Amino acid sequence: MTETIPEMIPFSYVLAVRNLRRTTVWFRDVLGFELMWPEGGGWQLAKRGSVRVMLGECPEAQKAADLGDHNYFAYLHVTNAAALHDEWTRRGATIVSPLTDQPHGMREFMVATPDGHRMMIGQTLDLPSAP
Repeated sequence: MTETIPEMIPFSYVLAVRNLRRTTVWFRDVLGFELMWPEGGGWQLAKRGSVRVMLGECPEAQKAADLGDHNYFAYLHVTNAAALHDEWTRRGATIVSPLTDQPHGMREFMVATPDGHRMMIGQTLDLPSAP
């Protein structure tokens, strides 16, 4: 009998945030996410395309900015990193690392949330074949 490996379907990242209202407004107004759940209850689902981020209010949680390299929560693949970088810059996003073509074949930039969570945005580049 052949066992099939269950497919994993992307759903959500989950972030503990210190101020839910501030963070949900930021995801909506700066990153262009749609807020999916009614206010109240301590949770919000922010959605843009197939990316979903569940935000849970945890006012006593350690600040993500204090976690150093452990405050990454996502690497998001996009079709046009430059356009997204320009959009988010215009809207006031905190760009932690500028848009850069990397030797590993990705065009990337990094953004930080109001709590200091970081996410890397990347676009696959067409690299010339090795001789």
